[in-house]
Amino acid sequence: MTMREYMLGNVAIARGLLEGGVQVVAGYPGTPSSEIIDTLAARKDLDYHIEWSVNEKVAMEVAVGAAWTGVRSVVTMKHVGLNVAADPFMTLAYAGTKGGLIAIVADDPSCHSSQNEQDTRRYAQFALVPCFDPSTPQEAKDMLPYAFEFSEKFEVPVIFRPTTRISHGKSDIELGEMPVEKTAPNFEKLLDRWVMLPKNARLRHTHLLSIQQPIEDALAESPWNSLELKPDAKFGVIGAGIASVYAKEALVELGLEVSYLKIGTYPVPRKLILELLETVDTVLVFEELEPIVEEQVKMIAQEAGLEVSVLGKTNGFVPREGELDVSAFLEALKKTFDLETETETSGTALELAPRPPALCAGCSHRATFYSMKKVFGKDAIYPSDIGCYTLGIQNGTVETTLCMGSSISVASGLYHAGEKRPICCSIGDSTFFHSGMNSLLNAIVNKANITVTILDNRITAMTGHQPNPGVGYTATGEPTVQVSLEELCKAMGAEFVSVVDPYRLEETQEAFKAAKEFEGVAVVITRQPCVISGKRVGIRRTPYLVDPEKCEGCKQCVKFGCPAIEFNEKNKCAVITSLCSGCGVCAQICKFDAILEVKR
Repeated sequence: MTMREYMLGNVAIARGLLEGGVQVVAGYPGTPSSEIIDTLAARKDLDYHIEWSVNEKVAMEVAVGAAWTGVRSVVTMKHVGLNVAADPFMTLAYAGTKGGLIAIVADDPSCHSSQNEQDTRRYAQFALVPCFDPSTPQEAKDMLPYAFEFSEKFEVPVIFRPTTRISHGKSDIELGEMPVEKTAPNFEKLLDRWVMLPKNARLRHTHLLSIQQPIEDALAESPWNSLELKPDAKFGVIGAGIASVYAKEALVELGLEVSYLKIGTYPVPRKLILELLETVDTVLVFEELEPIVEEQVKMIAQEAGLEVSVLGKTNGFVPREGELDVSAFLEALKKTFDLETETETSGTALELAPRPPALCAGCSHRATFYSMKKVFGKDAIYPSDIGCYTLGIQNGTVETTLCMGSSISVASGLYHAGEKRPICCSIGDSTFFHSGMNSLLNAIVNKANITVTILDNRITAMTGHQPNPGVGYTATGEPTVQVSLEELCKAMGAEFVSVVDPYRLEETQEAFKAAKEFEGVAVVITRQPCVISGKRVGIRRTPYLVDPEKCEGCKQCVKFGCPAIEFNEKNKCAVITSLCSGCGVCAQICKFDAILEVKR
């Protein structure tokens, strides 16, 4: 009997890894990929190693070491994480693997939780490695055992590229069999492959180029590419990845008789593309983000001497940015055939009120930013980083955000450029462990005069509350060493290190004043557990209320920006709602002592 289960896409991906016999899993949390390791770490009944590594580069290298012993390994990250891991990955393509190695790199079209929309398929082209591009959660699950086998067949790493809608969509998933036997590790000392001296690298580059055509031929025969030729059809559609599902749905809905090619792997199946091009006059390429398939189709047509009109992103028929959907495909068809508006999907006139993301009620980052701004003022410069605290832009304390760990380096660059205004940067605890440590060391050694604020909320909060080296337990909850941020900073040469509770405004502001006056790199660590993870472990604080008799309606507590504080215009009085987590910061802000703890 076939077993089925309703699953989140990332849970289906985790299941596919188990069905593929994965034995080592490493990664760094990054939306939309995080739930893959979270799901695997929760399985106590299976024997495999799983870890949250300190960054994507380290995670990649852990997976490489495992694959070089002959066991199957996987590394997970989001698209920008591959930038961090690119150093080992590009050379790994030359060295190759023994056991199957899959790099799961989740792309985020429309930047739902990211600072850019880069297309990981470009990295696959760059590194000359295969890439699997699933169109549904079911296909994502089914692709992974195949991807392991493919990696082992050609002894190369492969990229698996889910997008946000694959990772965070839900679907009824048909389950496969779980393997019973494990592969015994056996590291072979293949110096000509594992040691990338120039003489070895040159030979391995030649080898990598020599297997490109066999890789392409094998992928063309895989179940992830399919061609439907319609007799006498002069119009063709090529859909790639999840965009292929949208295209197919629209074609069925409209009842159009067109030839259709679905592409789910890279290098693209040239033979199937050529077969389609030989039968049509026009082809519309539908893919998310970069025109990667479109470029290949144009080259294939040109090389074959075929005068086929190729429509897509480069000539404005398909958007080059953002997520696609059925309506985007219908819009492309309208442009192609100069149709009227009858192909538009039905919509709604309902307009939703804008709801910009905000820090949680009681979030310690808000208190930190409040004190920081009080001390450093509006004229100071506030570089920041990637995490929940990026939302400090609403507090006026986030003025640059580039990539993980960049806040300290950017702050150093501002100072060394001759900037005379005070510079106070902010970085989270997990981000500091990820790549901020090098930046701090660099700032100290090169004598920057900046304040570095490490917002230590005892977790990796933004991506789903994963552990980091400062919390004292692993991905599976096992106790481990708890790295001290303050001792680490001191070991790197920081002479000013102050640890404060951001809920204590006076104490925090005194620390910032001392840091501002210090000549050199001053480190202020604001430590308070994330309110969400705190509640999960039983931290409960008494909520607060506003005494309407004392409230003067000055709105200073409202300007603090906590979602639990509202203003009643009718009564000209602030109101604290049930969202209150009891941090008590608003009570310290109120000049009229109008905010009080609720008496039990």
